[in-house]
Amino acid sequence: MTHEYAMTGFTVREHRVQVPVDWSAPERFGSIEVFARELVDPEKASDDLPLLLFLQGGPGGQGPRPLGGGWIGTALEKYRVILLDQRGTGRSSPVDGRVVGGFDDAVQAADYLACFRGDAIVADAEHLRRTVYGGRQWATLGQSYGGFLTLTYLSRHPSALTRCFVTGGLPPATTDAEGVYAATYRRQAARNREHARLHPSDAAVLARIADLLSDGSVTLPTGEPFTVERLQQLGQPFGMSTGLDEVHWLLDTALTPAGQLSDAFLGAVVRETGFDDRPLYAVLQEVIYHQGEREPGWAARAEHDRWPSFAASARPLQLTGEVVLPWMYEQHRALRPFRAAAEELAARTRWPALYDLAALAANEVPVAAVQYYDDPYVDLDLALATDVGNLQVWITNEHLHDGLRVAGDAILPRLFDLAAGKARVTGR
Repeated sequence: MTHEYAMTGFTVREHRVQVPVDWSAPERFGSIEVFARELVDPEKASDDLPLLLFLQGGPGGQGPRPLGGGWIGTALEKYRVILLDQRGTGRSSPVDGRVVGGFDDAVQAADYLACFRGDAIVADAEHLRRTVYGGRQWATLGQSYGGFLTLTYLSRHPSALTRCFVTGGLPPATTDAEGVYAATYRRQAARNREHARLHPSDAAVLARIADLLSDGSVTLPTGEPFTVERLQQLGQPFGMSTGLDEVHWLLDTALTPAGQLSDAFLGAVVRETGFDDRPLYAVLQEVIYHQGEREPGWAARAEHDRWPSFAASARPLQLTGEVVLPWMYEQHRALRPFRAAAEELAARTRWPALYDLAALAANEVPVAAVQYYDDPYVDLDLALATDVGNLQVWITNEHLHDGLRVAGDAILPRLFDLAAGKARVTGR
């Protein structure tokens, strides 16, 4: 099904296709709908432009809702841009607590949720390419987790791809979740030190807030408990270009003149730390790393416990990064229905492979990537450990994880040139 309409700066075509929940056993859970939004410059609408599939960050992230300009404006100069709502998000049969609550038990719910990993997303994209676009090859642009999907795509369907661009998302394909968190906790600790250097007065504010929360009596406007652990979640944006300053300004008005928590701050905590619009982000956070045999358990919790400086009782209070910890399934209302299924997923010891390392090493599709030195979400050393043939990596400290969003008009042209062989990087 296709629907077309005009917006300022581009023409939109909306596509909807049916896909099985479980590609390995299509009858098992039936089908879901996957949605994609195609954009084209109106002046080029009749041109035979190449296709560019955007693979969103996440996991559990819907495709961007375009407003014009930015990296999309740059991409539309050369491509038709396809914005995919990954399965379970946006308009692609979204998964929320009501969906999970419809299953008979945690095992069945976990089986269903395990069908929302990168291998299935790539299978959905291939179905879209074949049915809507007649099997035409396309390029991909993968932001963050979208880079993980890119390497899964290259592992399974390289003939579908003309070239691939990755921004802050080369995956740690040779490392397990435990190795990922060991690296990213070190990066987050460094970002906390940078925050303390830039905004030394924030330590006292955080300590005061933590003291107010310590007796467990404070609730958020949603009725959820406001704990020190949830306060620590405010550190998740530390990997973004303005993240340190955003937290500083949030704390600037956190306390009223009487020394109590302001209503504005409580509302901001709900917005900044909640999972109402992205429960799959939490549920799949560790699952996206699992391949082959593994020890059961929560990798992030095990690493968190190795860092006494990140304890809720520690002072100065350290803010956590991109981690999902078991307590969140108790304190966050959007995650409570997922608790038993999440525990079941964490207990599983065998997972299908997401990457074919031999195929990646022999890859011939041009791949151009930018990685960021200080990114606490995708560790640079782990990102560079995977052998990918025909890969050019531009490593920079000019940007952080949101480089594509804040400077896409500068980043994309360089990646285009790298993939086309018009420029090269050195140092790898």
